[in-house]
Amino acid sequence: MVIAVGGWLAYGGADALPGFATLAKTPTTDSLSAAFSICDDSHRTNCVVDGDTFWFDGEKIRIADIDTPELSPPRCEAERIKGEAAKSRLLTLLNSGKFSLAAGFRNEDKYGRQLRTVSRAANSLGNVMIKEGLARSWDGARHGWCGGQ
Repeated sequence: MVIAVGGWLAYGGADALPGFATLAKTPTTDSLSAAFSICDDSHRTNCVVDGDTFWFDGEKIRIADIDTPELSPPRCEAERIKGEAAKSRLLTLLNSGKFSLAAGFRNEDKYGRQLRTVSRAANSLGNVMIKEGLARSWDGARHGWCGGQ
């Protein structure tokens, strides 16, 4: 049974379980920090791309446990507004003190971004954004943020 589950996980089975990848490897101390800004074409070191993607020490990180409104391109004005608010909030959260990055069962997504849960004091920053209405729990599929999508 253990071999079967291990094989299932190794070949992408964890993608079928929402939030499952965030259960692995929880760090015990917050030791990471940087001065984050908003990314631009020339700046890709410690910066925020959008509400669920940022660069840290030259690595592109996709927050594994959330999904936020798209900004490139947004599908409607409401999505753009909420996406900008999510990006701004992530910038504030990352600049608010030391944090931890935890890898799940998948190390990176199909775009080469590192998949990580971002935490401070053992609390997911993604959960903070969900509670504030700026993100949704990541369930493996993109959902629209424009009424009816």
